[in-house]
Amino acid sequence: MVNYRFAVISDLHIALPQTVWNHPNRFHLVEVSIPALEIALQHLERLDLDFLLLPGDLTQHGEKENHQWLQKRLSALPFPTYVIPGNHDVPNLETTEAIIGFQDFPYYYQQFGYQDPNQLYYTQEILPGLQLIALNSNNFNSEGEQLGRLDEQQLTWLAQVLTQVQDKTVLVMIHHNVVEHLPAQAQHKLGQRYMLDDAKKLRKMLQSAGVKLVFTGHLHIQDIAQADGVYDITTGSLVSYPHPYRVFQLKTSPVKHLEVKSYHVQAVPGWENLQEVSRQWMGERSEPFMISLLTDSPLEIPSRKAKELVAKLRYFWADIAAGDTVFDFAHFPPLARKYLEQFGAITKEGVPNQIDNQAKILF
Repeated sequence: MVNYRFAVISDLHIALPQTVWNHPNRFHLVEVSIPALEIALQHLERLDLDFLLLPGDLTQHGEKENHQWLQKRLSALPFPTYVIPGNHDVPNLETTEAIIGFQDFPYYYQQFGYQDPNQLYYTQEILPGLQLIALNSNNFNSEGEQLGRLDEQQLTWLAQVLTQVQDKTVLVMIHHNVVEHLPAQAQHKLGQRYMLDDAKKLRKMLQSAGVKLVFTGHLHIQDIAQADGVYDITTGSLVSYPHPYRVFQLKTSPVKHLEVKSYHVQAVPGWENLQEVSRQWMGERSEPFMISLLTDSPLEIPSRKAKELVAKLRYFWADIAAGDTVFDFAHFPPLARKYLEQFGAITKEGVPNQIDNQAKILF
């Protein structure tokens, strides 16, 4: 019987104190990035893990010294770690004095998957019969705008890799979401930037190859979603409420399945009530987001009415981020109620389906 144990920590946004950007509207608390990571790693070091996955946004904004710090810290771990870049890790095509360039990323992480530093994606058999495919979903258009997309060269490479690993269990790691975790995420302007542009194409490739499990980040929520036979397990940010990370057990007996268990950093030095403060922090900064959600399509609620409703939605995004929340907006207008309740942990038929934090996935 195969029994592998591994963990996922996503969107670490590592920021050494001298690098912290103080944006007034940011949801995440980069101030706690290093102590929160230390607490999570101390726990994981006691679990006899086989490996750790970090699906992107390793640093606050691609700072060289933050990448250097993390590379050194990961080198001290007693288990292998595999990383990919998030949009925050490679914000620029070219290197600047403080920030790494797009092509620099693999050179910082040659011990953590990038055996060929000339390529931003890779594959490895990380345990007998277990293949990791680590994709780069960050690209730039001709105007230098950053996109969530797989280029044709990577897709060609992936198609070839998939033909070679059909006799193995395959895990895919990519930063952008490949399955919608929010209603109409791929169409809504607030959600689509977290989706891979060519998500449907990737899902079809994975489905044809019998690949079931994809691990993502970027969206900063705890959620498990499925489409085209592919499960997208997205893990919330370590520096955003509720400061989660996950531990998985992959077993082949009595049937092949993945057991999911989530943990949360409850406190760090100086932030002994981290969970409460972080939830309040997110609530205080959520109004612009919620106004946009209410006034844009499909609800298109007038601004005045939207402002009245927002007062009752202070913790809406925090509850989504936590996962497994079932919403009840019986006091809202019918259309708004129906739309907003879809963001909860329910099936399309309206039945509670609380699998975001603890689950058993048969595949």
